[in-house]
Amino acid sequence: MNKYERLKSDLETAGTGKLKAFGNSMLPILKNGSLLTFIKATDYNIGDIVFCKVKGRYIDAHKIVKKDTNKGYLIANNHGFENGWTKIVYGKVIAAEYQGRTIYKTE
Repeated sequence: MNKYERLKSDLETAGTGKLKAFGNSMLPILKNGSLLTFIKATDYNIGDIVFCKVKGRYIDAHKIVKKDTNKGYLIANNHGFENGWTKIVYGKVIAAEYQGRTIYKTE
């Protein structure tokens, strides 16, 4: 089981999960190596940073930039690159830690 399948399973069974995310596509909000805390939600909104699947690939931490009743959610990084539309969202980031400090928190 890879880290994405483990997080997906944690969200389905416990409603929450953690994952360390790598890359710079969400700078300056999230930093490379941030430990993210996710929760499963009944609805997701524009601006939410989510764990989802787009075109068969897991996306661990990108933003919802548009919502459409028929298409679902348009997913993009924090620099304007759009991954595509999806209806498969597993959870959203509620907190991010980097080097022991909280760098992002919602709610």
